[in-house]
Amino acid sequence: MTEKIGVAICGHGSRDAEAAAEFAALARGVAERLPDRPVEWGYLEFARPVIRESLDALRAAGVTRALAVPGMLFAAGHAKNDIPSVLNAWAAEHPEVRVDYGRELGIDPKLVRAAGARVEAALAAAGPGIRREDTLLVTVGRGASDPDANANVAKVMRLLWEGLGMGWGEAAYSGVTFPVVGPALDRAARLGFPRVVVFPYFLFTGVLVKRIYAEVDRAAARHPDIEFVKAPYLADHPLVLDTFAERAAGALEGDSAMNCRLCKYRERTLGFEDETGLPQRGHHHHVEGVGGAGATRAHAHAHHPYPHRAHPLGPAGGAADG
Repeated sequence: MTEKIGVAICGHGSRDAEAAAEFAALARGVAERLPDRPVEWGYLEFARPVIRESLDALRAAGVTRALAVPGMLFAAGHAKNDIPSVLNAWAAEHPEVRVDYGRELGIDPKLVRAAGARVEAALAAAGPGIRREDTLLVTVGRGASDPDANANVAKVMRLLWEGLGMGWGEAAYSGVTFPVVGPALDRAARLGFPRVVVFPYFLFTGVLVKRIYAEVDRAAARHPDIEFVKAPYLADHPLVLDTFAERAAGALEGDSAMNCRLCKYRERTLGFEDETGLPQRGHHHHVEGVGGAGATRAHAHAHHPYPHRAHPLGPAGGAADG
């Protein structure tokens, strides 16, 4: 029998309708780059279709091999645990369809160039009044309980800082870890740069990106002598779409290894030693589709406690962040 290959793009999901529309637009852009493959998309929670439904659609289209690509910038709990849990459960119910899991987007030269283009656009809109070397860049990541994923945000920040010739760079996070955005912007203000560009390293808008931009407005009110500039997030930049298409090709070719060298589940990671060897389980099966059409009520789902949740610069340590 001839193998028919399809692609499922697996996102987290958002209660924000604009974010869901942007994810769908990205998936359609990826589909244009893969004209010989049916492409579907689904979410872990908060929106429909859920991942299982996207796989059902591929199966109904006659697909016998599904390439599942995580719609995640970095490999933290959602890419390492939650999506594989859904894929494995679905594959066990449908052994006639082979499911191959791809790599997260990760730190990729194309994504760094896309991010650089977003920052360049913000600088151009702000005007030439302040030199680039007198401008501080704050790169804001999602924030995770995985230090490897958080470190990747700092690496992207450094690549942008150095590549664009900015005066200084800082990393911040929208939640879970530290520093969250508010304290990070106050720290940036104390460094004495007349302009601060804030770049959310996110694929889509949503509650978190809107919270970041609101925090920038509050920082601007606290520090009226500094020009705060909001850079656009990645969205469906052509280089982002190219990277998704490459990850699908990688899943087909067996290139799906995430970074295990610094994985807290496999190596004794400083500060996270009690998670070494823990079972990697999904936590979203009780909330699939919650917030989307036809959804029912949610059940609570728990994660391993983040060891620094009371840090004074973190979301639970007294720092205001949205």
